Amino acid sequence: MSVLTFSRIRRPEIGSVALCAIAAAYLLLATNNTFWTHADRYFGDSKTSLLFFGAALYLALFSILIPMSVKYLMKPALIFFILVSASASYFADAFGVIVDRDMIGSAVVTTPAESSHLLTGSLAQHLVVYGLVPALIVAWVKVRHRRFLQKFVVNFLFVTAALFAAGGLVYSNFATYAYVLREHTDLMKRFNPTGPIIAAARYGLSTYRERNLVVQPLGTDAHQGGRIAQAGKPVVVIVVAGETARAMNFWLNGYGRETNPELKALGAVNYSNTTSCGTATAVSLPCMFSVYPRADYSDWKARSTENLVNVLTHAGVSVTWWDNNTGSKGIADLISFANMTKQKNSPLCHKGECLDEIFLGELDRKLGATTRNSVIVLHQLGSHGPSYYLRYPEAYRRFTPDCRTPELMRCTTAEIVNAYDNTILYTDHVLASVAKLLEKHQDRLAGAMIYMSDHGESLGENGIYLHGAPYAIAPEEQTRIPFIAWFSKSYQAVMGVDTGCLAKESDQPRSHDNLFHTVLGMMDVETKVYNRALDAFASCTRPDAGKAAPGYHAVDSQSIVNPVSGLL
Repeated sequence: MSVLTFSRIRRPEIGSVALCAIAAAYLLLATNNTFWTHADRYFGDSKTSLLFFGAALYLALFSILIPMSVKYLMKPALIFFILVSASASYFADAFGVIVDRDMIGSAVVTTPAESSHLLTGSLAQHLVVYGLVPALIVAWVKVRHRRFLQKFVVNFLFVTAALFAAGGLVYSNFATYAYVLREHTDLMKRFNPTGPIIAAARYGLSTYRERNLVVQPLGTDAHQGGRIAQAGKPVVVIVVAGETARAMNFWLNGYGRETNPELKALGAVNYSNTTSCGTATAVSLPCMFSVYPRADYSDWKARSTENLVNVLTHAGVSVTWWDNNTGSKGIADLISFANMTKQKNSPLCHKGECLDEIFLGELDRKLGATTRNSVIVLHQLGSHGPSYYLRYPEAYRRFTPDCRTPELMRCTTAEIVNAYDNTILYTDHVLASVAKLLEKHQDRLAGAMIYMSDHGESLGENGIYLHGAPYAIAPEEQTRIPFIAWFSKSYQAVMGVDTGCLAKESDQPRSHDNLFHTVLGMMDVETKVYNRALDAFASCTRPDAGKAAPGYHAVDSQSIVNPVSGLL
């Protein structure tokens, strides 16, 4: 018997409808563990309703697969669905994340160094078991196909029957399903493979829409005011855009561990009640530097409007962006930009990533040579997970035992928290070092530092890890962020900032909405798009700090919904 004959004998044969039925059952049950966990919790005691809901989902999925059961399309389609579901289910099961449009966007713009931390043995094993093996089985089996007209009729009957049955199941308890899906909008986003596929389609459509985007100017009337003109020395503000730091692990916010000893010793002003615009860098970072408040923010608006760094440039301020992360997300396209991870032969860098102290040497040199009013943005790597243990040097490995792997499921909660707290301790050191450099050069410049994290982080609370949850359902671990400011004596003197007053107001609600206007205020930039009500420091300046140059006026919080005429 030839090998070819043997392979034909041993190769299983199955009808196209039967294969669709099996594939639908596999996708529903094997790659949706997290979906069913949440569904069970959301439905509560209504177990019969949950059972009927599952049956309706199966019939709906079956009816989607049936039209694809034509020769040359069926196997590629089934394999695609299986691989998508297997990939998404790993991140859902391991980290509790939802693969939505923002998550797709974050994945697209990530760097090889950042993504490498997610390429683990556990991921490979999961993809082999839940993706590769089932896909190979689908590719191997022989599928029986009816003639075209007969297939059309049979498939139509199956789809019609499945949809009618699914509709009947939903109608039988519609009130329960409507309530659950209305109150828990995240549920269907977790369903594989439709959730990730719809998210990818939405991301693709938004990207296509932006292909001919024209950026509208903003704040072209900007100029520097009287205070900064009379300073007698360059005014320098350093904006540190943090990464993945959550407020609740800051000692300054009442955390039980001393994670901010250096900032506390420096007397930094800490805003304890601050929230982020988003839960992922791709959303939060552009929002931080946008004129739009979160309530009116959209990715389209941010990309089609100039931002904070452009307004500063219009005012004659020298603006520089140094990046130790995954880029500026388009914010710094028109200003001086330096990627710190490109530095070679530095002991602070390894495999395309650098510790945040990489900023300090160059910052010292730049401050020593600064002759103009300047804003320097430092975009940290900060506390980015899951490889927290790579974000701090051995000297700051104070909390042990710490999780020493990106596979967080292999560590205890205590080990994960220890590693994360070490990253906060190291960030404290970096921020304090930036402040000390400004202090070192205060004889020749007036310097201040402002720090805001882009979003927080989940460390296993309620089974959720990392970040990127849809904002509507995001836990406060991902939305409560640190906001810290420090002012040199020289800056306080020439710019009229009362730090004692700021400390008294530090428990007032703040958010990313404040950054745009606060930095403009710190640089005494006068423009129609400045909103004094959103300047976190404005009420604690000298009495004359709010006086404007001729022709200048501050606007109220309602007038910045569309600051550029004809934008939308």
